[in-house]
Amino acid sequence: MKLILTQEVTGLGAPGDVVEVKDGYGRNYLLPRQFAIRWTRGAQREIDSIKRARSVRDIRSLEDAQQVADQLKGVQVRLASKVGDNGRLFGSVTAADIAAAVKDSGGPDLDKRRIEVRNPIKTAGRHEVSVRLHPEVSATLEFEVVKG
Repeated sequence: MKLILTQEVTGLGAPGDVVEVKDGYGRNYLLPRQFAIRWTRGAQREIDSIKRARSVRDIRSLEDAQQVADQLKGVQVRLASKVGDNGRLFGSVTAADIAAAVKDSGGPDLDKRRIEVRNPIKTAGRHEVSVRLHPEVSATLEFEVVKG
């Protein structure tokens, strides 16, 4: 099955990429979650608009990605959240919360879709997340969730 990705799918591609996947994966996972659309000749215009939007958002080059990764290492990020008596949060910390906290701490402006929160963050303390800055550059961001 030939599809056009509308969102970044880890291990498969970025928005605007034309990929060939097995029928079941496309029909049961990518299409229902709107990660992709079916490829047609008329969809080429859609690919072009997605790639234009992505080029505006993306970090331009490998050197820029390395600079942003270095900036992330030097930023002390503290995220204030409501915390119960036993140290558990009311709710959880999302990628959008992390991106806003990095910007508030004087760090670079990150796209929340590039922040990978593998396990839900539901406790106060120090945590790590991975940030995909470029296909070849990934950075680890350490931050602290404090009572606030």
